[in-house]
Amino acid sequence: MRDEFWDTAPHYGGQKEIWDALRAAADSDLALAQTIVDSAGIIVSNSDMTLCYDERGAKYELPKYVLSEPTNLIRDG
Repeated sequence: MRDEFWDTAPHYGGQKEIWDALRAAADSDLALAQTIVDSAGIIVSNSDMTLCYDERGAKYELPKYVLSEPTNLIRDG
């Protein structure tokens, strides 16, 4: 589901570069994520990063499942 979201995210509007930065931030630790968000000029409206805006005011909504690891799955192995 995550890959599908990120593959289709630019079709929701906004700039591809911002979507790429949001994906990189979502896949990073907190310190690196903050650096990525700051350098891309992204304004984070919710503390969990589910609602963001770029400098032009375009809205980017991220579902929680792309921001955290699933906790209700059984690992193989």
